[in-house]
Amino acid sequence: MDVGQMRRQWMDYIKSMFEERFLDGQFLQLQQLQDENNPEFVFEVVSLFFDDSERILKDLSFALEQQSVDFKKVDAHVHQFKGSSASIGAQGVKNACIAFRNFCEEQNIDACRRCLLQVKQEYFVVKNKLETLLRLEQQIVAAGGSIPIMELGF
Repeated sequence: MDVGQMRRQWMDYIKSMFEERFLDGQFLQLQQLQDENNPEFVFEVVSLFFDDSERILKDLSFALEQQSVDFKKVDAHVHQFKGSSASIGAQGVKNACIAFRNFCEEQNIDACRRCLLQVKQEYFVVKNKLETLLRLEQQIVAAGGSIPIMELGF
């Protein structure tokens, strides 16, 4: 596959991520911060998001398994996850966290556990999609091409 085809594939793939509401405009803003002086910027930010997310999900699971659930602690973890998701434009994860926080306020343990499953599902879907996108980017760069810069309203 030539660079032009890979770039078109990348464009189609990222457009689908926006159309399906996995990503929002914040991701495009991240991409605009990447340049020749920092060509790995998006990869590094997304990798940090993955690492933080895995830790937060583990902490949330542990907190919700306790005999006496500390809803303030659960809410703090969900708030942190919502913030990190919003910072990279992971819209589905962010929205799932908003619902989760409402159930933390109500101290509804069953709803919190259901929300945890929903948040995990949203996270793993967006993680797989972002990993695919980053692999496409690596292939484009390895073939001598550059990553297209997308604008809002593409």
